[in-house]
Parts: sequence; C-alpha cells; structure tokens
Amino acid sequence: MENVKRVYDLEERTFLFAKNVRVFVKELDKSIWNKEDIKQVTRSSGSVAANYIEANEKLGEKDFLMKLRICKKETKETILWLRLFDIEIERLEQFRINLIEEATELKNIFGAIYKNSINKF
Repeated sequence: MENVKRVYDLEERTFLFAKNVRVFVKELDKSIWNKEDIKQVTRSSGSVAANYIEANEKLGEKDFLMKLRICKKETKETILWLRLFDIEIERLEQFRINLIEEATELKNIFGAIYKNSINKF
C-alpha cells in the first residue's frame, strides 16, 4: 500500500481501500478477539465503498447527502476497528497505519463533498 499511486476516481479508491483492508486482515492472528474485529472492519470498509457507489446513483439530493454521511460514518467506524488491533509485526503495523491514514483522508474527502454539496442544494 505504501507505493500505490494515488487514485483520483473515488469509487475506485474506496474499492481499493476495502480490498486492502481484506489483504491486511488475512495476515492477522486469528485470536478470539481479533476474529470479531476482523468481521467488523471488513464490513465497515466494504460499506464505505458500497455507499459511495450508491451516492453516485442517487435518487435525489437528500439521498446523495445521506449516502455521503453514511460513507463518513462507516469510514470513522473502520478507523476505530483498525485502531483496536494489537499488532507486534512491524510490517503489519505499518500496513495498519497506512490504512488508518487512507481512511482519514477518505473521511475528510466525504466531509468536504458533503459540506460543498449542502451549500449547492
């Protein structure tokens, strides 16, 4: 993930984010506490991508704004789950940090789109 070129198509970027989360969790220890967190982070990261796709297929302005809010909420939730993992392998810890940074950027992007869109409608 460190050497990945920035993707400016947000649908593709959210897809790659969800995919990278899945690559990350495949390498984690499957301890009892990690198993539940893995399920949660997988769901929330996928939800970010799915809701952004739905936002682009909006039924109207209110639907678009609601989907953006959901994207931001799911991104924040993904950050929480990523932060909860206790990782001792340096390579995986760096991967986790990169995912948190990407999620934070996505959260900020969704917030900016929401703010700009609400002013237009």
